[in-house]
Amino acid sequence: MGTSTIAGVVRATCSAIWMRLKASVLPHPTRQQWLDIAQGFLERAQFPICIGALDGKHIRVKKPPNSGSQYYNYKHFFSVVLLALADTNYRFIIVDIGSYGSTADARIFRASRMGRWLQSNQLDVPQPANLPGSTGPPAPYVVVGDEGFALSSQLMRPFPRRGLDAKRRTFNYRLSRARRFVECAFGIFTHKWRVFLSPIQLAPQNVNVVIKACVVLHNYVRTYEATPDEDAQVESLPSGSDTIQLGRSGLAGLRVRDFFADYFLSPIGSFPSH
Repeated sequence: MGTSTIAGVVRATCSAIWMRLKASVLPHPTRQQWLDIAQGFLERAQFPICIGALDGKHIRVKKPPNSGSQYYNYKHFFSVVLLALADTNYRFIIVDIGSYGSTADARIFRASRMGRWLQSNQLDVPQPANLPGSTGPPAPYVVVGDEGFALSSQLMRPFPRRGLDAKRRTFNYRLSRARRFVECAFGIFTHKWRVFLSPIQLAPQNVNVVIKACVVLHNYVRTYEATPDEDAQVESLPSGSDTIQLGRSGLAGLRVRDFFADYFLSPIGSFPSH
């Protein structure tokens, strides 16, 4: 069987998997689903009104012909980026697939449908709410990310690591607890679908189709076949995420981050760290 024939079979099969499973295991979230996700982050990470952990993973590819440095990333290999928002069950909520490896996470997020939907309030995210035990003012529902993303009122990233006081260290610790769920999701994803452990020998458009199929298969397995024993091993998996470049901080984001940080240090928002 010829190479082009095999490529066609792979493309058709992966496209069929994506089309068949997407609606059931990667649906557009409803307001109630956002509330359920937020409850998961509150219970499992002690980070309230959080609706997802965001990160990007570089998928290794062979250098596409005549592509210059578009796919060459800061880790010195060729890649396309899987940007994903994950819940506390290590499932992907929304994904953006196929950006050039040379592109920073923050830029990918801003240009993605996910980023545009979040910024323009098209995701049916619940209205701002009081933090647990607090009488106000209400805070916006947020996603959490690492230093690769620009701070905004909808996206929390850590405080800079230099000169941390108790409040900032506590916030960074709580954010790290929440963010680890997307790191673990990428770890599960990579080790379940082992095609991602070495460069994929396909054209970029076919790589994207393979990633799509594996994303929905990952969610299917996490939804219907994950076991407690498997989940107990998740924390030991290597992180599959990548920090790319520093984004800029928005003034509204600074205020929201300080609001969360003050809450985490208060009697009603604190919890034993160790």
